[in-house]
Amino acid sequence: MLRVRPFAALHPSANKAPRIASVPYDVIDTNEARELAEGNPFSFLHVIRSEIDLPEDTNPYDDAVYAKAKATLDEWIENGTLIREEKPVMYLYRQVMDHKSQVGLVCCCHIDDYTNNVIKKHEKTRQDKEDDRTRHVLEMNANAEPVFLTYRAHDAVTTQMKEDIGGRPLYHFNAPDGVTHTVWRVENPETYMEAFKQIDAAYIADGHHRSASAARAGAERRDANPNHTGEEAYNWFMAVLFPHNELNILPYNRVVKDLNGLSPDEFLNKLESLGTLKRDVSRKEPGETGSVCIYLDGKWHAFSFDPDSIDRNDPINSLDVALLQDRVLAPLLGVGDPRTDKRIDFVGGIRGTGELEERVNSGRAAIAFSMYPTTIEQLLAVSDAGLVMPPKSTWFEPKLRSGLFVHTLDDAPVPSGAANS
Repeated sequence: MLRVRPFAALHPSANKAPRIASVPYDVIDTNEARELAEGNPFSFLHVIRSEIDLPEDTNPYDDAVYAKAKATLDEWIENGTLIREEKPVMYLYRQVMDHKSQVGLVCCCHIDDYTNNVIKKHEKTRQDKEDDRTRHVLEMNANAEPVFLTYRAHDAVTTQMKEDIGGRPLYHFNAPDGVTHTVWRVENPETYMEAFKQIDAAYIADGHHRSASAARAGAERRDANPNHTGEEAYNWFMAVLFPHNELNILPYNRVVKDLNGLSPDEFLNKLESLGTLKRDVSRKEPGETGSVCIYLDGKWHAFSFDPDSIDRNDPINSLDVALLQDRVLAPLLGVGDPRTDKRIDFVGGIRGTGELEERVNSGRAAIAFSMYPTTIEQLLAVSDAGLVMPPKSTWFEPKLRSGLFVHTLDDAPVPSGAANS
């Protein structure tokens, strides 16, 4: 049973929401954040990437960065840039991209459900990033960004959502990337709390570091509170729950800096022994799982692994990213652990194949691999098996906008009847 509950969110006024809403902290670096926030003092990047308001040589993990984030959040609460809900509520959050919509429930989930694997994972976290976000939560006294969760679509939840998105929205705006964001307050959160009692598990789609840091921060607060009851706000973290059948996963493409001493022809000749290779094709994206398109020496090539060699019952080794790593990148190009090998880089599918061509044509990479996207069914299967996907296996789009909701760790406790415990 998945526990969900409402929360007394901090949120912007309707007229400021489009200026405050920002991309998540982990899809851009400091320089990109500084550029995006330029001229906009209300961008939430001033909170989640607060180093942009400090000298350019500031280490992103410096004490001053966390202090600046807290100071900005406190200032925005004080001057009314962010408003506190008068009572705990939930929201419905719809995103529309390329005429395709997804609607999620904005609520709080319990850190024990994360720890006990009711909220399932499919990635490992990096210690430095986890430490950073844990400190960010504790010093801000808030979950500044929601975790992107999914669940197997459930008729009762879907029906209720359709009923609840007919009213006047709290927010409705188009972001600079063309995605439309609409938010409604939920009038009867108890309906969703009851419905989610019928759902066995949720799955982290995007936000492994945010969820891990929320759990760590909550555990630290528990240890520091001799009167801990389990109902305190720090036991819960902010999330948006989307049904699995509405989600859109884009490919997570690969580029490698060199050919490991091989010439382009030598590499392609070796590749032919591993499957079916079609040289110099017009296609830039693979049309099915088990295949990949390769950009090399100014030309695209299409390659398919021998289907009889793929064990589709193996949730990890049947993934396209695993097939590529295990059969091509490691043995032919000498790429080691993709988490640490500096010769490989990853390009989110939202950047398109033009980015792959530019990387190779500019000399920043020697070869690029255009991947077929991991499916949501594959993600659920890996998570259900308690396994870990290779790094950079999924790229969800659209991304949640940050700054529309903030969950503070010292909210007044929700009455026990509303905690869905």
